[in-house]
Amino acid sequence: PTAIGWLPEEKAELGEAQHSAWETVQRGHAVANGCYVAATNRVGMEGDTEFWGQSFVSDFYGQVVARAPVNKETILTADCDLQALESMRRIWPFFRDRRIDSFAGITQRMLD
Repeated sequence: PTAIGWLPEEKAELGEAQHSAWETVQRGHAVANGCYVAATNRVGMEGDTEFWGQSFVSDFYGQVVARAPVNKETILTADCDLQALESMRRIWPFFRDRRIDSFAGITQRMLD
């Protein structure tokens, strides 16, 4: 999702777990795809939904290199080390080892 938050009745019990899950998934995408990921989120309220902000940039190892605050609109920037990225892709060559020939089934609703 590009904007994610919680309802008042969820926040106390599930808020931290939901936020942690969202961040973990985004950081995992960075690792799995060998790239920087900028995960964006809005702040404030819309109806009953409280958006939790905290947009962030994760490097290719899943480390958060920049984070926006919880409750303030922010333009977030991060330095991206492209030489380190290239080096990591040689060490962890995920794209080289992909089996794209096996992806066709993903686009089908049901497999025989």
